[in-house]
Amino acid sequence: MVCANCQKEIAQNSKFCYYCGARQADANPSAAAAAAPRRRLTRSSTDKKIAGICAGIAEYFDLDPTIVRIVWLLLFLLGGTGGLAYLICWIVLPLSPPAASVTSTAATT
Repeated sequence: MVCANCQKEIAQNSKFCYYCGARQADANPSAAAAAAPRRRLTRSSTDKKIAGICAGIAEYFDLDPTIVRIVWLLLFLLGGTGGLAYLICWIVLPLSPPAASVTSTAATT
């Protein structure tokens, strides 16, 4: 998948560009609206730095994961509660199922 703003290659089905932070348009919005599953707060299995907590929260609230990571770091440094909350979330939140990989059906010649 290519970012519409900076034209760099990003992960498939990303909501935000990892390079410029631009929001990405849905590939098929009518199908997504028709089959919208119930949202669950889970740890991310694809976009994680340590345990996927920040990316999971960002996905749940439809935010950029970098913003959530910065806020979490500020909570950790300023209040001291960020570390304890992160450990609790790591234990309590389930890991999201891995995204179905898209396989290419192109024939080799």
